[in-house]
Amino acid sequence: MSFSEKFIKAFKSVLPAPFTIAVILTVITWFLAFFLGSFESSGLIDRVFRVAQSWEVGVWNNGLLVFAVQMMLILVLGHVLALTKPVDWLIQQALKYCTNTANSAAAVVFLTMLVGLFNWGLGLVFGAIFARKVAEKAVSNGMSLNYPLVGAAGYSALLVWHGGLSGSSLTKVAEVGHLRSFMQGIYSPEQIALLPEQITFSDTVFSPMNLVVSVALLIIIPVVIYQVGKKSKPEPIRIKPGKVEHPVTENLIGAERLDHSTLLGIGFGLIILMVAGLKMFYFNDKGVLAFFTPNNINLSLLGLGLLFHQKFSHFLGAMEEAISGVSGILIQFPLYFGIMGMMKGSGLIDTFSMAMISISNETTYPIFTFISAGIVNIFVPSGGGQWAVQGPIIVQAAQEIGVSLPKSIMALAYGDQVTNMLQPFWALPLLGITGLKAKEILPYTLLLFLLGSAIFVIGLLIF
Repeated sequence: MSFSEKFIKAFKSVLPAPFTIAVILTVITWFLAFFLGSFESSGLIDRVFRVAQSWEVGVWNNGLLVFAVQMMLILVLGHVLALTKPVDWLIQQALKYCTNTANSAAAVVFLTMLVGLFNWGLGLVFGAIFARKVAEKAVSNGMSLNYPLVGAAGYSALLVWHGGLSGSSLTKVAEVGHLRSFMQGIYSPEQIALLPEQITFSDTVFSPMNLVVSVALLIIIPVVIYQVGKKSKPEPIRIKPGKVEHPVTENLIGAERLDHSTLLGIGFGLIILMVAGLKMFYFNDKGVLAFFTPNNINLSLLGLGLLFHQKFSHFLGAMEEAISGVSGILIQFPLYFGIMGMMKGSGLIDTFSMAMISISNETTYPIFTFISAGIVNIFVPSGGGQWAVQGPIIVQAAQEIGVSLPKSIMALAYGDQVTNMLQPFWALPLLGITGLKAKEILPYTLLLFLLGSAIFVIGLLIF
């Protein structure tokens, strides 16, 4: 049995499905809150009720439920955008350079990471489709290829996404008032007043540290993957070229023509993009980077999706295909919100924050945050869910130690994204599209994990 097969077997034996993990974490947190939490009354029945009440408050927290919908839309609209003709054109142009394993893997990993920095849903599907197209070209030309390496390269968007424009924690802290409402019930009103109203992308996504880290990723990883591709052994590929199906538009009657109207589809898309443009440049006194909040990102993705699909019927068809990808977010996020509710209500956040503070200083805290975020991501494979659970601890500890809050949030983002290369949850769409198996891509995603970890840690230490 190979190393990758042993790793997959061990992973499956230790970790059940993500929903089951969320339930187990909920139960564990309930017991921690019950036995270690700080409550005014110590009566058994009253204590049970208060823990349960804090869980329910978290599950149905209106602000967090809005957050869940925002993250679902970012994924779905990004996926919809990946199914448009302009994205297909980009892939076709890139395919011209995919003449062997080394060139193909380098092209796929570079473009996939670049797209992933724009939107994680788009990057996830783009990389999978690109890798599949490379394999189809190889089959058509009778070319042997190390397809698992190319497939792993197509998963690289999840290595960089949280440091990009659609990063869950980064887009949320960019919202005016999010941090202050996020820390309600943990901080006193005086402490909340000291928190910034928002942390814009100028301090996170476009900070000197993240720009240097992102450029390093875009240079170093394609170069290394290219070298691996040159030395890898090509093998025959066993897939069939995909069939492109076009919706039937004959015999349209009455108002049905509106669904297939190019003028209406493009026109409405342009109107939405015009509104987004006005919000970015005209009705904005805080700078262009303050525009990038979940709502504004989704508005822009909606406009681009409508514009590129051209017809409502094509847009809705792509939406139907993309919507299944958000089922995990829909059902798991409320459970993570409940976990956060119990941690807030019981005072566990204070306990964990003080433990983090006791072993950290200004230099080591970002590294400990990076490592802990990576571990948490194994069990909470969602950047949004992780921000809900771990975010309050990071904010409080960073404030107490005196470490830059934006840097601390970036450390969480780096840790969250790097262990996606070990966590198979988000690889499922790619495996479905490419026809590969997890054990086939794992040796190469493990390499991406090691490269990414080194770059992220060096970046956190230097800056």
